[in-house]
Amino acid sequence: MEHNENSGTANSGEFLTFTLGAEEYGIDILKVQEIRGYDTVTKIANSPPFIKGVINLRGVIVPIVDLRIKFNLGEPTYDQFTVVIILNIGKRVMGAVVDGVSDVIQLSSDNLHPAPEFGSILDTRYILGLGTVEDRMIIVMDIEKLMTSSEMSLVEAAVA
Repeated sequence: MEHNENSGTANSGEFLTFTLGAEEYGIDILKVQEIRGYDTVTKIANSPPFIKGVINLRGVIVPIVDLRIKFNLGEPTYDQFTVVIILNIGKRVMGAVVDGVSDVIQLSSDNLHPAPEFGSILDTRYILGLGTVEDRMIIVMDIEKLMTSSEMSLVEAAVA
């Protein structure tokens, strides 16, 4: 893990785990502001399909990205189980739609391994590593790198 040029947050710490399709992912708990049910969004014209729109969260306009659409995980459903993770990324607030939130786990550098170059639906640029907890394999995602990437530039424009 010495070669990891990322922020280093994945070396150890607490991670919120969530599901996208059959896979379980983890993100740095410090980036999570709150977890809420999926609610109606206001669509933004000419936005890519993975940007569902925006919501007004206590006076803050928050863009909502559906990670299931972003990573081509089939036709997403929106029901009482659909969850939005509200994230604080830098000075921005944004939401990520996922299939469900699992729990908060503790990962140490001993049970966090470098990501392989293949075998994941997610572009490995956004993967910090693979965590193992008992018999679970968790893909630890660099949510900040993903949400601020150039392909998400519409998200930044919507918040600016």
